Amino acid sequence: MKAAFRSAHSFFRSLNPNPHLTSLLLPLRLTLLTPPSPPSLRPQTFPSLSATLSSASMPGGEPLTPPPLEKQFDDFRAQLEESGTLRERIRAVVMEIESTTRLMHSGLLLVHQSRSTPEVLEKPKGQIGVLKELYNRLAEVVRGSPGQYYRYHGDWRTETQTVVSLLAFIHWLETGTLLLHTEAEEKLGLNDSEFCLDVEDYLVGICFMSNELPRYVVNQVTAGDYDCPRKVLKFLTDLHAAFRMLNLRNDFLRKKFDGMKYDLRRVEEVHYDVKIRGLTANGAPVEDQGPQGPP
Repeated sequence: MKAAFRSAHSFFRSLNPNPHLTSLLLPLRLTLLTPPSPPSLRPQTFPSLSATLSSASMPGGEPLTPPPLEKQFDDFRAQLEESGTLRERIRAVVMEIESTTRLMHSGLLLVHQSRSTPEVLEKPKGQIGVLKELYNRLAEVVRGSPGQYYRYHGDWRTETQTVVSLLAFIHWLETGTLLLHTEAEEKLGLNDSEFCLDVEDYLVGICFMSNELPRYVVNQVTAGDYDCPRKVLKFLTDLHAAFRMLNLRNDFLRKKFDGMKYDLRRVEEVHYDVKIRGLTANGAPVEDQGPQGPP
């Protein structure tokens, strides 16, 4: 075995006659063949995201932490449920208002027949107190959410316009004049600044009221009241002129006001018919009345 070792050593020396050079190159060769170790990642080289967020702060020193997505939508859910509950309470009162206006309107329809006006107005006027109580209840419900009047205003807008038209028609039948905005608020008990009668609702209600006058004039002339067209014509002419003072946009109120001129035209036609036929207030033609004074 020693002989074999000596022969191998001799063979190695024959390949590399300088043993000192071999001892010098061997460590260098091992160094080149050994792969370099990866550099270690130091914690301070890449700071964590939480440390970066914690370092950002508001001007007051509080950390800037946005609310979670779940909390935001949970707040939305609570707001929508609260709004839905409030709308249900409003709608319950509005349905009672609508039922009351139907009773008033059915009673006012009798005015187009040959019946005395005080008798016809007795039943509708008895419902005004009911409307006042209902609007007080509605105001209490809306006051539970301060500053939200116009957010829920659409839930009772149509019914309020109908109420104003009925009140204005009753007032005209009694006095022959227009129901003012302040008078309508007083009848409904809406003198509070937080819950009032919207001006646009009042104006639309007045336009609705004018739609009833042409039919009323025709039926009154048929019943023998030939002076009714003159009174209604004067009232509608003044009302139409007053509306002309307003700078109305192209919306629902403007459309209702445009319809008023057709009401005025129909009343003018009836008045012209009465005049051309020579009919007077007592129903007799002008030529049949006899002498009007001393010859």
